[in-house]
Amino acid sequence: MEYTRLGSTGLEVSRICLGCMSFGEPQRGGHSWSLDEDAAGPIIRQALDAGINFFDTANVYSDGSSEEIVGKVLGEHAHRDEIVLATKVNGRMHPGPNGAGLSRKAILSEIDNSLRRLGVDYVDLYQIHRFDHSTPVEETVEALDDVVRSGKARYVGASSMYAWEFSKMLHAAERHGWARFVSMQDHYNLAYREEEREMLPLCADQGIGVVPWSPLARGRLTRDWDTATARSETDEFGKRLYRDSDRHIVEAVAKVAEARSLSRAQVALAWLLSKPVVSAPIVGVTRSAQLADLVGALSVELSAEEVSSLEEPYEPHPVAGH
Repeated sequence: MEYTRLGSTGLEVSRICLGCMSFGEPQRGGHSWSLDEDAAGPIIRQALDAGINFFDTANVYSDGSSEEIVGKVLGEHAHRDEIVLATKVNGRMHPGPNGAGLSRKAILSEIDNSLRRLGVDYVDLYQIHRFDHSTPVEETVEALDDVVRSGKARYVGASSMYAWEFSKMLHAAERHGWARFVSMQDHYNLAYREEEREMLPLCADQGIGVVPWSPLARGRLTRDWDTATARSETDEFGKRLYRDSDRHIVEAVAKVAEARSLSRAQVALAWLLSKPVVSAPIVGVTRSAQLADLVGALSVELSAEEVSSLEEPYEPHPVAGH
């Protein structure tokens, strides 16, 4: 396994982060393809054996059961000081007022709920899952600062939003001396590169670590365009992220993979790992073979010609994923 610093911090993370959205009890707001504890446990242990120390989940995944599963398995098989545990806040956790968002009340309640489900005293990275347009930026950033000062989180991060929104949050933290955002978890892959326009240059300038979600475009980069999966058939959110013209990118990935005797997933992930601003792509898997394949991408170095052939088919997209 390779390790890097998360942005300009001293925090060491594996170059691959295991995304834990695929872990959770299906009957608790999960998906038909979610893995319960018995199925998720071996994959988490495999990740640890491979040297992965970075795990990302969220309070909203499978109504909290993802955090419960991840916390239990890591608690039994990992040393707390050696892993980097990340979770997120914003999604709706109960009906009615104050059940979602980034108000002070929601943040201070949900960090305690996440810590209880994870079975830990602190998380290493506490991230806002999206921008909350109904809450003042200063209220959110100050509450996150209180979470850090209380010892319940070591660092704070953000997720998909416009660059100008992230700039406002960074400025608020700097102006008041509050805990600074150290990471951006955004939508970035070969089939969606709009982040290259403003967000990635902002992150590079400010020393923000980038941990992209959906690095394989919901698996589309790993299979023929018209091939369906259990997830793709039920993923309404994912259906809005890509369009039919992206099939040309999938074909370019397949061509490079065949020429190099690599898997398509390895080619797509190697491209993302080659970007200097990217700290650790967040990969989600439901099978052991998928994780082993993705770890293999760390040893793949693409030539300039291969990178050019992968990037050439791209066409501008409407902003998606916020």
